[in-house]
Parts: sequence; structure tokens; C-alpha cells
Amino acid sequence: MGLDKIGIAKRIAKEVKDGYFVNLGIGIPTLVANYVRDDISVEFQSENGVLGMGPFPFEGEEDADVINAGKQTITTLPGASFFDSALSFGMIRGQHVDLTILGAMEVAENGDIANWKIPGKMVKGMGGAMDLVASAENIIVAMMHVNKAGESKLLKRCSLPLTGVGCVKKVVTELAVLEIVPEGFKLLERAPGVTVEDIIKATEGNLIIEGEIPEMVID
Repeated sequence: MGLDKIGIAKRIAKEVKDGYFVNLGIGIPTLVANYVRDDISVEFQSENGVLGMGPFPFEGEEDADVINAGKQTITTLPGASFFDSALSFGMIRGQHVDLTILGAMEVAENGDIANWKIPGKMVKGMGGAMDLVASAENIIVAMMHVNKAGESKLLKRCSLPLTGVGCVKKVVTELAVLEIVPEGFKLLERAPGVTVEDIIKATEGNLIIEGEIPEMVID
């Protein structure tokens, strides 16, 4: 039911505007670069030191030295540049990135995000997520609405260690597009074939529904 990961990426790509500098997190967000409109100019930034990322390479055209922060091989667009992580995080902390798109394990109704650690499991580190959520003005989360057990990941309060507090502006899941407002998750759109009742059942946090909820337009 609802969208697959590509569908989520396609819907988020509609949030990317002409002239934006955009940082893509690991997971579903990396797919967004494949679906941005051809008639707009966007600069994708990766915190490992790349500005001007393009879509993923075709099989056989990969360059193992050209990767994103998730260690996936990428392409670069004409005019792309490479630099050290100090300069990269200077861009992020200096608020020169217009839009940050991140994955998450949990999002709370007040905009808190947990996306870097599950207690008891080994992780390589927190990565750049904490700098991104502390500095970004506009954060969209790409995530699945429920976990493998069918439990909601859109919560009243996050149960996992927080990455950032009150920072998420919008969430796009396989079921819905939701905006974080002071009262909770405001339902903006529903995925094709998904009903409002489906979204209510899948959302633990406070869900605000006003009027008729339109179906997402993906393509």
C-alpha cells in the first residue's frame, strides 16, 4: 500500500526549487537527485566534500573515487567541485544550504528527529546529521510511515536518541505528505490508493486533518 522508495523520492523532488543548494542524506534522500525537473538548476551538496552531484551512474560507468557521504558512487555535473570536509561543514554551519533532505527512524509531532543510532547496535558515528539539523532552515524527512512490525514511526515523542530538536518542517512517507505545525502532523496529501483512515491508523502522533485531503501527484 502506498508509495515505494522511488515514489517518495519523486514526491520530494517536487519540493526542490530553481537555484536551491540541497544536501541529501543517506538512504531514500539520495534518490531525489534522479528525479529533479530538467528545467531547473539545482546544486546538490554532499558533506564529504562535493558540490554539483548528478544522478547515480549507469552500471559500468561508476568511478570508485567519486562518492557521496553514504559511500555510493555518483556522477558530477559540469562545474562540480571537490573540497575537504572542513569547508563542506562550513557551508552547512554557515546556513548556505537551502534544503536538507534526511532519512529518519522516528519523527515526533513537535519536529524532533531520531536518525543516527539504535541503542545496543554498533554505528560508525553520527555522521553529518547533527550539524545539518542544527543549521538547516528547511528540513524534509523521507521515511517509511511504519516499521517492519507495523508500528508508527511518526510519534508523540521519539523513543530513540535524538539527532535534533524541533527542526523538521515536513515529512514524506509511503502514505502521506505531512507538515510539522505547533499542534502536530498536519496532513497535506495522501498517496495514491491510500485513505485518510489508513493514515490515521498508521500515525501515533497528533494528526491534524482539515477539509478534503488531495491525492499526491507524482509524475
